[in-house]
Amino acid sequence: MVRNVGTIDRMIRVAAGATFVALALAGVVDAWGYIGIVPLLTGVFGACPAYRLFGISTCQKKA
Repeated sequence: MVRNVGTIDRMIRVAAGATFVALALAGVVDAWGYIGIVPLLTGVFGACPAYRLFGISTCQKKA
C-alpha cells in the first residue's frame, strides 16, 4: 500500500479512532462507536483507500 496519510492527519485519525472505540467499549455510545476502527487502522497504517480513490495525499512531497 502506498502511504497517503501525513503525520498530523495520522495523529488525528489515531486519536479520534481510539476515542470512539474506547467510548463504545465503555458503553457510553452504542455499537456505532466501533466505526472508530476505520480511522484508527488508516492512521496506524498510513494509507487511506478513500484518499487513493480521490487522488488525495496529505504526505509531504519529497524534494
